Amino acid sequence: MMTICKQIFEALNDLSIPEKAAFLPKFFKTGKGEYGEGDLFLGVTVPDQRSVAKEFYSKISLKELSELLSSPYHEHRLTALLMLISKFEKTKDLSGQNEIIEFYLNHLQYVNNWDLVDTSCYKILGRYAFENQKEILLRDLADSDQMWYKRVAVVGTMYYIKKGHFELTKEFVSRNLDHPHDLMHKANGWLLREMGKKNEAELISYLNGHYKIMPRTCLRYAIERLNEEMRQDYLKGRI
Repeated sequence: MMTICKQIFEALNDLSIPEKAAFLPKFFKTGKGEYGEGDLFLGVTVPDQRSVAKEFYSKISLKELSELLSSPYHEHRLTALLMLISKFEKTKDLSGQNEIIEFYLNHLQYVNNWDLVDTSCYKILGRYAFENQKEILLRDLADSDQMWYKRVAVVGTMYYIKKGHFELTKEFVSRNLDHPHDLMHKANGWLLREMGKKNEAELISYLNGHYKIMPRTCLRYAIERLNEEMRQDYLKGRI
């Protein structure tokens, strides 16, 4: 009898598009020395991966999900995370949520590209931390030397922003303003922009205290939704 992982592998293989399989390694920077070095792709669209995840998430155990999430293929890992999100959202008891969080943290090494991080972290870890006052889980990741862990921490605060809480986002952005990689600059700027969408005064207050020392990419992302005059004032240092 075919295992559930084998069924998922075959379902994704059947949805593979050769042109996408050729394009995605370049898009996700998988060359030597690049941030996605060594990642492999089947060429499956995200909507198709969501469909597969929807079909199988209630049938697969965490032990079986581990096989999928540790795969070298990007789409296997993303589909696994989509299923994990659904499992977490459907789990109402704290012990079940604790088990999923432990699983997520124990497999965090496989959440190793920006889309994997951004899709999963705030819907699982960010929500759990907010609802259970477990900010320490995010702070520990923010202190890590690993870029993807740092990105999990700051993007994880998206859940806080959606609930109107901004201090943790500002703390993590400030802590990592001088990070050397532009993927962190983009994440920091994106979260500041999201904060501004919720409360523009909070964004402006933060920018006024930090914009002169922010990496340019971070600043551009953060001010994207401000009016053009204000954007130019920040870009040209007139504030």
